[in-house]
Amino acid sequence: MAVNSTGNTSAADIYSSLNTTQTKATSEIDKAQNRFLMLLTTQLKMQDPLNPMDNAQVTSQLAQISTVDGITKLNKTLETLSDSSVTSQQALETLTSNALESQQFQAASLIGRAVLVEGNDLKLFDGKSMGAIELAADAAKVTVSIKNSNGVVVKELELDDLKAGIAQFHWDGTDRAGVPVAADGKYSFSVKAINGKDNVVTTPLHLAVVNNVQRIGNNTQLDLKDQGVVSINNIKQIF
Repeated sequence: MAVNSTGNTSAADIYSSLNTTQTKATSEIDKAQNRFLMLLTTQLKMQDPLNPMDNAQVTSQLAQISTVDGITKLNKTLETLSDSSVTSQQALETLTSNALESQQFQAASLIGRAVLVEGNDLKLFDGKSMGAIELAADAAKVTVSIKNSNGVVVKELELDDLKAGIAQFHWDGTDRAGVPVAADGKYSFSVKAINGKDNVVTTPLHLAVVNNVQRIGNNTQLDLKDQGVVSINNIKQIF
């Protein structure tokens, strides 16, 4: 009889709890759990006191309904994550598209303007020319060697105490003797920089005028006429 008394008390408690919480169930799995517990309560109430239900059977049934509940919640979580991932991807694509359009608009404003890009070309026009150097570190002494189309050095410029970064230089079109060279045209230059006994890494930069802007895929490129096409990301300075 002690077993029957304990079983009836537990069943009453479960049944009472179901009556107070059933109206709050909002999902299908909650309703399924309620139905299961009501059936289990009925089984407990109607069981034979001399032959009560096996505790292992009750535990197994509870574990099954708990597993189903866990799987359902996991599926909902995965659906939420999937929806969030799609939304984030769409937002990223929108931001990327807007950034590219903004970059294209800014690039269009460069048409007709001069820019500094990597290269060692040097154009002499009306006795005037300008180039630049990008220094990886401070340099105590920088030598710029200007060469004609045959690769012969026609002028050397000495620049002292330059800081790391971009430094411009100007050439008046004269040779080593201070005499103007034969004609305007295309020249080139090389750079050597030292700081004490150490060599400094340098990058030659040449001046070019933006002729046109074009977009290839996600890359905005600048047409520099006879000086080729470069990415907008390769511009060092704008004038």
